Amino acid sequence: MESAGQRGRDGGGLRRSPLDLIMNQIRRKRTASDRKPLGRFLSRDRTGIPEDGEGEGREERGVGSGVAEAAEGERDVGWGRVCVFLQKLGKKTDSRSLSLSHCDLTATDLLELATLLQFLPQLEELDASWNELIGGCLTALTSHLQQVGGIRALRLCSCRLNADDVTALGEALGCLPLLENLDLSWNGGVGGGALQGLLGKLHPPLRELHLVACQLTAADATVLGGVVSSLCGLCVLDVSCNPQLTQEVDVGGFRALASSLSHAAALATLRLQACGLTTDSLEALGGSLRCLPSLRELDLSCNKTLSGGLDRLTPHLAHLTHLESLDLHLCRLTPTDLEALIQVIPSLAAMTQLDLSSNKEAGGVVNPLVAALPLTQMRRLPLNSCGLNHESFTALALAVPFLRCVDVSWSKVVGGRLALLLDALQPSVILELHLSSCELTTDDLRHLAAVCRRGCLSSLQTLDVSYNGSVGDDGWSSLFAAGGLSSLQDVDLSLRPLTSASCSAWLPALLAALPRLPALTRLAAQRWTLGSQERKQLNHHLRKRSVLLEWDEEASSSSSSSSSFEATNQESPEE
Repeated sequence: MESAGQRGRDGGGLRRSPLDLIMNQIRRKRTASDRKPLGRFLSRDRTGIPEDGEGEGREERGVGSGVAEAAEGERDVGWGRVCVFLQKLGKKTDSRSLSLSHCDLTATDLLELATLLQFLPQLEELDASWNELIGGCLTALTSHLQQVGGIRALRLCSCRLNADDVTALGEALGCLPLLENLDLSWNGGVGGGALQGLLGKLHPPLRELHLVACQLTAADATVLGGVVSSLCGLCVLDVSCNPQLTQEVDVGGFRALASSLSHAAALATLRLQACGLTTDSLEALGGSLRCLPSLRELDLSCNKTLSGGLDRLTPHLAHLTHLESLDLHLCRLTPTDLEALIQVIPSLAAMTQLDLSSNKEAGGVVNPLVAALPLTQMRRLPLNSCGLNHESFTALALAVPFLRCVDVSWSKVVGGRLALLLDALQPSVILELHLSSCELTTDDLRHLAAVCRRGCLSSLQTLDVSYNGSVGDDGWSSLFAAGGLSSLQDVDLSLRPLTSASCSAWLPALLAALPRLPALTRLAAQRWTLGSQERKQLNHHLRKRSVLLEWDEEASSSSSSSSSFEATNQESPEE
C-alpha cells in the first residue's frame, strides 16, 4: 500500500470529491460583500470565517457592519416608540416638527417625551403649548434638550411655567445654538423677576421672541432691555398684554427697553398691544424708532392711555420708510392725535394697512385721511365703530376699489346706502366684507346680490352681515339665490342677542345655494329658528360637508346626534 507521502507526490495532494470542486468554484466567483452575510450566520461573534485569504481586514469590516446594524435597529425601535407616543395623544408623526399643543400633557408624559428626544435628531420645531399640567416640572424636558440641538422653534405658551422652569430653560438654551423662535406667551410666572433666568442665555441666531401676557413688570422691562441688546438679529418682538410693563418710565423700566431697541436694527415687527403706553412711554419709544430702518409692523393698539399724546410719536414715524402696517385701534385717539397722524402719513410710502377702528373720532377725518394715504397700495383700512357720517362714508368709497378687506361694522350710516360702497368694488379684489350691525335694509341685500351676480365678489372669503334684523326674507333669499360666491369660506347671519326670527322663508334658497359654495367651512346663524322638518333638511345637505354650523342649541340639538357637522352655542358680543 502506498504511503501518504507517495500519494501526495503522485496525486498532487488529497483527492477532492466532486462536491468540493463545485463549492470551491462558487467561492471564487462570490465577492467579499456577498460572503459577509454568510460569515455573520456562521459566527456568533459576527467576525465571519476568512475565505480565500481575506484575513483580518474582513473581520474588522464585519464588526463595523454589525455595530451599524445594531444602531440602526435601535433607531427603528426608538422611532416606533415615538410613533406610539404620538398616536396615544392623537398627533401625527413628523421627524422634523413635534406639535403637542392642547394634549393635556402631565409630568409623566413630559418625562416620557424627554426620553424620546434621542430618537428625533432631525427635530427643528417643538410645540408643547397649552399644557398647564407641566408647569413646575419643565426641567424633566430641558435636561434632555442636548439630544435635539438642531431645534429652531420652541413654543411653551400657557404651560403655567414658574421661575424654576424659566431658570431651567435658560440653562438649557446653550444646547440650542440654532434657536430662532422662542414663545413663552401666556405664562404669568415668567414675569415678576423670573425673566432674569434668560439674561445672557439667548444668542444672536434668535429672530423671534414672544412674551405675550407674561405679567412683565417695569423691572422685567429693564431685564428685557438687556436681552434685546444682545440680539442683533432679532426680527420680531411681541410683549403685548403686559400692562405693567410701562410703569416707572422715568426711572428705567420701559425706557431701558425702548433704548435697547436701538441695538436691534433688524427688527421688523414690534407689538406693544395693551401695554399701558402713556405719553411719556411714547416719547421714550420715539427716540429709538430712527434706529429701526427695517420695521414693517408696529402695533400700539388697545392703549387707551396714550390718548392725546400721539404727537410725541408721530415725528419719529417719518423715519420708518418701510413701515407697512400700523395698528392704533381702540386707543381713544383725539382729533389732535388724528391730525398729527395724517400729517406724517405721506412719509410712510410703504403703508398697506392702517387700523383706526374703535376710535369714535376717526369718523370725522376720513376725508383728509383718504387723501393722504397711498390708496393704490392700501389693502386694509378697517373703520368699524368709528362714528362714520354721510361725508366720511362717501370719502371711504374712494379707497374701496383697492382694499382686500372692507370693515364698516357698527356704522348705522351704511343702512340704505350700501350701494355706494358696493358699486366702487373692483372684480375679484375684495376678500373680506364686514357689515355687522349696519341697519341694512332688504334693498341693501338685493343690491349685494346683484353685485354677486356680476362676479365682483368671486374672490370673497368672509362675509359678515350679522345683527341686521331689519332685512326682510326677500333680501336673504335674493342673496343666496344670486350665486357668484364660490370662494366663500365664512358667513355670519346671526341675529342680535335676546332676539329671534324664523328662517323658514329663505332656508330653501340657502339649501339650494350650498352646492354652489364648495369652499364653505363655517355658517353662523345664531337665533334663527327652525322647525323639526327643516332641521332634517339642513342636516341632510350638510351630512357630507365639513361645515361648522353655529346655531342655537334649541334649533340644532335634535339633529346633532345624526349630523356630520359640529354645532356650537356661541353668543356674539353685544353692542
